[in-house]
Amino acid sequence: MIQAPGDRITNAEQLGAIIRDTRKEQGMTQDDLAGLTGTGRSFISDLENGKETAQLGKTLLVLGALGVGLYALRQWKK
Repeated sequence: MIQAPGDRITNAEQLGAIIRDTRKEQGMTQDDLAGLTGTGRSFISDLENGKETAQLGKTLLVLGALGVGLYALRQWKK
């Protein structure tokens, strides 16, 4: 379920799916990604499964290792 550029991510499950799909496209196992980012396999599993308590700092490391950018789009209401 790779999302198109500009698609809005609204929950942890969507972010986890992007991470899982990208990891698999790159031919990595969860153990490979955990080793690359200095995290544990259980953290990668939790992240991919949308566990909402995943640590943001570690999540950003994983995204960076996969080459996935995370951008903030402000929506101003007047």
